[in-house]
Amino acid sequence: EMYPAVAPQVQVYAPLGADLLDYLARIARFNRRPERPTHWTMAIHAGPDFLAQLAHERPGNIALISGRNRGKIALIEAALAAGLHVLADKPWIIRPEDFPRLEAALRTAAQRGLVVRDLMSGRHEVSSIVLGALRQDAEVFGDAVAGTPDEPAVEMESVHHLMKQVAGITNPRPAWYFDIAEQGEALADIGTHLVDLAHRTLFPDQALDHRADIRIDAARRWSTAVSRAQFREVTGEAAWPEALRAAVTDDVLAYACNGRLDYAVRGLHVRLAAVWNWTAPPGGNDTHRAAFRGSRAHLEVRQGAADGERRELYVIPVADVGAALERRIAALQTSYPGVALERRDAEWRVTIPDRYRAGHDAHFIAFMRQFLGYVAQPASQPAWEPSTMLAKYAVTTGAVARADRG
Repeated sequence: EMYPAVAPQVQVYAPLGADLLDYLARIARFNRRPERPTHWTMAIHAGPDFLAQLAHERPGNIALISGRNRGKIALIEAALAAGLHVLADKPWIIRPEDFPRLEAALRTAAQRGLVVRDLMSGRHEVSSIVLGALRQDAEVFGDAVAGTPDEPAVEMESVHHLMKQVAGITNPRPAWYFDIAEQGEALADIGTHLVDLAHRTLFPDQALDHRADIRIDAARRWSTAVSRAQFREVTGEAAWPEALRAAVTDDVLAYACNGRLDYAVRGLHVRLAAVWNWTAPPGGNDTHRAAFRGSRAHLEVRQGAADGERRELYVIPVADVGAALERRIAALQTSYPGVALERRDAEWRVTIPDRYRAGHDAHFIAFMRQFLGYVAQPASQPAWEPSTMLAKYAVTTGAVARADRG
């Protein structure tokens, strides 16, 4: 989308290579689409010295950063040194040894009055918004149950697929995507969204202290098998890159991307799982499931064949919450007209009209508009965001460290 406060000419700084060409091709498709075409123009600064160019040219006042994850923190540091606000795709860091650099970057931003955000587009997903509203209603949810490692207060699982069809064609992935040292494993990458949702739902608009509030209990990692034929199909590469060969046995890559984490935040037990499968079953898609347990009701987000592959929110009562739930849903109709309840045996499904299921593109647009509002008025940025970000990456990189130890 074009934004009134953003100039249509964008300065692009990157090394010359396949990643840059893919980026430019994507922007060209936005510009050529028949409905609501964009009108971006690109001034390209490509070469091995692109960061040096950025440092002395200061091309604008906002840096949008995406791409490879291992080196992303260095790009963020360079942008902040140039005095730029930063909106960077997740994850900012994938290794525990980079955590001090994240802390330093956030201190730099605060000292220079710069707005910095990682792209948590899931905050604008309607089922998550309604889930948060029900969790905050003490008459519906009650108190959060502390849980145990075997029956945690929060359980979340996200399943993604390496091979996807978009508009009838294979959605390609670069070969480096399969290098967990470059891209990060699932808990370090997708896990940022899971942790963000868990913390925002449990402790909305509250600062978290990563030193005092977070405890990593257990983590494990396992692999998805990718044959050379599959690798060629999704990357276009005929041979295994040197960076992956140590993980290849009998011409099959052990893509060590999947993970499960048990941790506690302010004494509440949380279990997360992030998984990459090769492809979805017929009619299936990426899936997200979540469960938050309260003393009066449990809240669950389900997504599967039974729900038409859409995220649906369920309320499972532990106490008599019917009247309170109806009052809360009625109050939500002020912001989301049409949201309602459907009784299903011993539980309720919150029915959400299709017009609010806007999809990822709309979530990105909403997040960008919010970010631009903070840039226009930096004092409006929530004070709790930096500490919440540190807590989030303390969890994801802590999971990596614990899984590495076995």
